[in-house]
Amino acid sequence: MDSAEHIGGFLASRRARLRPEDVGLPFFGTRRRVPGLRREELAQVAGVSVDYYARLEQGRLENVSPAILDAVASALRLSADERTHLYNLARPPHTPGDTDDAPALRPALHALLAAMEQIPAYIVGHHTNILGWNRAAELFFGVDFAGVPPAHRSWAHLVFLDPQIHALLAEQQPGLARQIASDLRLRAGHRPGDPEFTEFIARMRSNSRQFDELWSSHDVTDVAFGSYSFRHPVLGPIELNYEFLPLIGDPGARALVTYTAVPGTPAHRALRDFLSADNPDSPSADQVEQPG
Repeated sequence: MDSAEHIGGFLASRRARLRPEDVGLPFFGTRRRVPGLRREELAQVAGVSVDYYARLEQGRLENVSPAILDAVASALRLSADERTHLYNLARPPHTPGDTDDAPALRPALHALLAAMEQIPAYIVGHHTNILGWNRAAELFFGVDFAGVPPAHRSWAHLVFLDPQIHALLAEQQPGLARQIASDLRLRAGHRPGDPEFTEFIARMRSNSRQFDELWSSHDVTDVAFGSYSFRHPVLGPIELNYEFLPLIGDPGARALVTYTAVPGTPAHRALRDFLSADNPDSPSADQVEQPG
C-alpha cells in the first residue's frame, strides 16, 4: 500500500470530524461547503503554513519532521492509535516490497496450540490470515479450517462474508467488523509495500460492501484484548474474553489469539464440558496452513 496515497484520505477524514469550536476557533454560522475544519483552519491550529499542510495531505512527505507530525496530530485531536498510524504513514516502518506471509510455524507453536485443549486458539498473520489453529477453535467456531480455501481462511473473511460466523456473532457482528477494518487500517501503515496485503484489502473491498464502507472511514484501532458475546448453536448465549498475544519473534505471524471464560462461571463450565465431549468428527490435532 502506498502510504503517500493514503495519508491524504486519513488526514482529511480526521479534519472532517472536527468543528472550529472544537479547536478554539470562532464559528460565525456561515454555510460550509465541506464538513469539519478547512485546511487553512487546521494549519492555523497546528502552527504550520497552509502550503506546508496542503503538501502533507497530498502525500509529499519528504523531510517532514517529527515536530510537524506532533503538531498536526495534536491539532487533529488524534488518539494514541491514530498518532501511531499517522507516523507510520509518514515514515513507514516496514521496508517496501517486504513480504513474509504464509510462514511455516515453529514446532513450539504447534505444540502450544495442541496443548491448549480447553482454550479455542489460533495464530493469525498480518492480514488476519489464520495460519494455525487447535481442535478447540474448530469445535467452538464450527469451522473446518483445513477445508476452507486459503484465500478465505482469514478472520476478516469469516466475520464479513461467512454466514455461519455471522450467526455466531449475531448482533455483535457490526462492532467486530468495525474493529477488524480499523485494525487492518493500522496494519496498512506498517506494511505499505506488502503486495499480498494490498491484494487482500482489494479483494475484501470488492466482496464486502460493509468492509468497503468501514475501510473508507479511515478509522484505526489496535487490537489487544476484550470480550465477545456469541450466540452459539449448542451453548446458547456465551461471553468469552479474547487475548491478542503478539508473536514478536515470528515476522510472518502476528499474534496468538485465545478465547477463555471467567473461571467458576456457568460459561466456563459450559465451554469446558462442550470441548471435553466426545466428538469423533472433530480433528484430533492442530492444523496449519503450509506455504505455497
